[in-house]
Amino acid sequence: MAGLMVSGTQVSYVGQSCREIPEHLGRDFGHFAKRLDLSFNLLRSLEGLSAFRSLEELILDNNLLGDDLVLPGLPHLHTLTLNKNQITDLEYLLDHLAEVTPSLEYLSLLGNVACPNELVNLEKDEEDYKRYRCFVLHKLPKLKFLDAQKVTRQEREEALVRGAFMKVVKPKHHVCCMLPCSHHDDNGLNL
Repeated sequence: MAGLMVSGTQVSYVGQSCREIPEHLGRDFGHFAKRLDLSFNLLRSLEGLSAFRSLEELILDNNLLGDDLVLPGLPHLHTLTLNKNQITDLEYLLDHLAEVTPSLEYLSLLGNVACPNELVNLEKDEEDYKRYRCFVLHKLPKLKFLDAQKVTRQEREEALVRGAFMKVVKPKHHVCCMLPCSHHDDNGLNL
């Protein structure tokens, strides 16, 4: 099986262009794997992951996972990386993770639309990212690291007070605002 690497309780199946988790991985390694790396594939679904009930670390970077992402209950999972996927709905993802990964301490979402990182998206700024971190910590208060940065005591306190109000939402440009000013009165209404 080219591309498959197993070392102790670590299973790696990287860069195999698979669209789903191969059944043989769960059957052969699910009962003992604590770390599973499925990076650089074409995964759109995590069906078959339920065979890996003892997972503590799950690496899913550089796949095609989107807002329909469904994880099975993974009570021991403490590390989850979903960098560079197609996740846009942050609130849905966080609610789902809170339900199925109660031990989660490390989460990374860099490179997804849901993570407003100014290095990836020039329309986002540092304030967007701070609000994002606050909102994530509000939803997942046990996190110790978010996007490879340690969670600070100050961030944790801010999340308790303001986290529920920190959804990262920027209004779209309104079509009427793109018309020349001569088409508007002093109140911005169309003439």
